[in-house]
Amino acid sequence: MPFTEICVYQVKPQKVEEFEALMTEARGFLETREGLLLLRLVKRGYRIDMDQIREGLPPHEIRRIVKCVKYLLYWEFDSKESYGRAQKDLYSTFWKSIEKCLIAPHDKYLGEILF
Repeated sequence: MPFTEICVYQVKPQKVEEFEALMTEARGFLETREGLLLLRLVKRGYRIDMDQIREGLPPHEIRRIVKCVKYLLYWEFDSKESYGRAQKDLYSTFWKSIEKCLIAPHDKYLGEILF
């Protein structure tokens, strides 16, 4: 059964370029992990409120940074075991550099794919 992680990173505003460069470098490394099915990094750039949803309007672009810039890393594996090995590889290579860019420890959401 496929296994996934969604990781939320809160990046210091002055570290955005460094974080994006690190993640671009890490991408090539991560894409070679055994069992990886899908890898996506998303930079939060929009917000939507209930009025927009009710009216069917597009979301608003976020134009200023208040505290941090948020990123979502989504990666999907063929199994929990492949995921575990990839985590070990990430932490032994890029993690310390990534951590220096964050305002707080990242959040991890783990689970098996339902559909």
